[in-house]
Amino acid sequence: MRSHEAAVLPIEARGLRYKAGGRALIGPLDLTISQGGITALMGPNGAGKSLLLRLLHGLIRPTAGTISFSGRAAGDGAPRQALVFQKPVLLRRSVAANISFARSLAGGGEHVDDILAEAGLTAQARQPARLLSGGEQQRLALARAMALRPQLLFLDEPTASLDPPATLLMEDMIAGIAQRGIKIVLVTHDVGQARRLADDIAFMHQGRIVEHGPAGTLIEAAETKEAQAFFAHRLVL
Repeated sequence: MRSHEAAVLPIEARGLRYKAGGRALIGPLDLTISQGGITALMGPNGAGKSLLLRLLHGLIRPTAGTISFSGRAAGDGAPRQALVFQKPVLLRRSVAANISFARSLAGGGEHVDDILAEAGLTAQARQPARLLSGGEQQRLALARAMALRPQLLFLDEPTASLDPPATLLMEDMIAGIAQRGIKIVLVTHDVGQARRLADDIAFMHQGRIVEHGPAGTLIEAAETKEAQAFFAHRLVL
């Protein structure tokens, strides 16, 4: 296990619940992520994937239950982490200034020019971020997240609104990040993307994890009827 991953894993959720407006949206849920690489959270619309991602990230607090990283409670020295949303949230500044701001929060690190080069955005460095194409904006959001020097990276449907060429560029970036030993938890509805990127899949239905295992095994030979239907592109009831 590489050093970044060792500081993060296992990620454990125990008895996790989340309620809003009197409705139970998550849980009771138990999840252990013990291997490095990319873990995909998958399931039908409304299963709770993005909500679980936000709970793990700490963006929202659970109603009940615990989350820990490498045996440490989420509030006691959680790993450095970053979250990239489906719709990029960028500063109203230049492309380079978006990276510089994140780099300053991280106390330095890789040079801005190097980060932009990895994202294929060198030529756009001085452009306002809001003038980038959709794919460029998403690559900038990912590059800015990496400027924070995270040990753990959460990605919420990062290619859902992108065309195939832009998706391929994003997937190449994501795969490269995972190869550097940074643990990634990825929400995706795209079975093809899961085949290409994921090491393991946690499948969700109605706010719970109903199946979790190696990506290839789960896609080809899921045990639960919900996962079988999903991976066969049938409606999940």
